[in-house]
This record gives sequence, C-alpha cells and structure tokens, in this order.
Amino acid sequence: MDWGALSRTSASGWTILIRLLVGLVVFFQEGIQKLIFPEILGAGRFARIGIPYPEFTGPFVGVVELVCGALIIVGLLTRLAAIPLIVIMLVALISTKLPILLGHDVGIFHLSADIKRLGFWSALHEARADLTMLLGSLYLLIEGGGRWSLDALLSNRGER
Repeated sequence: MDWGALSRTSASGWTILIRLLVGLVVFFQEGIQKLIFPEILGAGRFARIGIPYPEFTGPFVGVVELVCGALIIVGLLTRLAAIPLIVIMLVALISTKLPILLGHDVGIFHLSADIKRLGFWSALHEARADLTMLLGSLYLLIEGGGRWSLDALLSNRGER
C-alpha cells in the first residue's frame, strides 16, 4: 500500500470544516456517549433495534467512532478513518431508517416504538443527520484531510 498516496491531499484547507463536522460534532462525542451511556446509546439501544451481539457491537462501535473521529479531527489517516464511519452510517440507515420507510420490522431490525410517523417523509426526516455524516465521510474518503491536516504535513515532509 502506498501510504504517501493515501495521505496526499490537494483539498482546500477549509476541508477542516468537514473534518470538524464529521469528527468532532458527531463521531468523537457519539463514541464517548455509547461507552458512558450504554443502555441509552450503546448496547441497550443496539439490542432494541436488533443489532446482533449488542454487548460486543455497542462498545466496539463506540470505540471505532471515538478513534476514527479523533483521527479525522486532526486529519491523520483521514481516508482510512472515513471507511469504518461510512460502514457505520450505512448500517445505521439500514437498521433504523429502512423500518421507518417501510413501516415495519425489516429482517432482524426492529421499528422503534417511539417513532410517531412512518413512510418516505418521516424516514428522510429521521435520516438527515445520518445522510449528512455519510456524505461528509465519503467526501473525506475521496478528498483526504485537506491542506490543514496532519496527513498533508506528513505527506509534504515525505516528498522533501
């Protein structure tokens, strides 16, 4: 694997705004909360929505969000850190928003009891943050950390 190509980025320094949105505003703090409030946001929630092995997957996802969120905040291994976050967002959309769209459980995934509306518009409303995080993570996968990142700093050093 060519680490230089992986960390190289020609994106604007203002990519830091996307990094802060994805890393700091959502994933870093959500990872912490999955670990300190497991019944509400971690294993307990995973069990309620039908995620297999919630005692393992809840803390595991929390740690992944925490670590990858921190890497994205500082712009280190940005592209690699974005990949697990993309997977997490795809699973979140399938496991929680697809049942809202269809109005019933989907396979192992359960429709949340606190959802008041069902269907297309409700699913879009509930998915707005998930879709924002998915698209932000996809952007970082494609563009990298930007000029104001550790990736750019290390890539520039390696080229000298």
